[in-house]
Amino acid sequence: MTASTRGASLRQTQWRPHVLALNAPRAYRQWLTADGSLTAKLKDHSRAFRVQCLHQTTARCLTDEAAAIGMHRPGRVWEREVLLRCDNTPVVFAHTVVPMSATATDWPLFSALGERSLGTTLFGDQQVRRGVLEFARLREGHPLAQRARKALQLEQVREELILYARRCLYRRRQGTLLVTEVFLPSVLELKRITTNRS
Repeated sequence: MTASTRGASLRQTQWRPHVLALNAPRAYRQWLTADGSLTAKLKDHSRAFRVQCLHQTTARCLTDEAAAIGMHRPGRVWEREVLLRCDNTPVVFAHTVVPMSATATDWPLFSALGERSLGTTLFGDQQVRRGVLEFARLREGHPLAQRARKALQLEQVREELILYARRCLYRRRQGTLLVTEVFLPSVLELKRITTNRS
């Protein structure tokens, strides 16, 4: 294997339909396979949840995303990246891509999300159809692992640490939208918040 081939393999990953194929620690698996809205689950594990929008702009989609969103080869997409914070601690790096062919009718609120939760929007819209989850281990050379480290300024993630991620394709009218959620080590420290009910 040449150096360029090794580099290419590190920048891509194999997305799998079963979480057990990752050999991920059990503590991660409960987050990776959680049903419903991740936003809702994170809110249940924090007193103050917020979305920190890193950017929302046009960009070139990743090689392992193109086919998933119906593109023959990597091309320009709308891209949104955020950190999901629980009690101000970043616990998830989320990356969303939408083909440029999508219209405002397909995704009417996407362009104006700002620091609002995309998950809340998706799960609150009855016209949105959710696909199946796929899972992957992101090695340090994968672009999303690198972006997560950059967003955290390397304060939480050691260089050699493998990150675990899941992704899901959503459809609305003629549009597709691919959401990838990268779980940071700090997510394992979250505890469900219990409230006393009278």
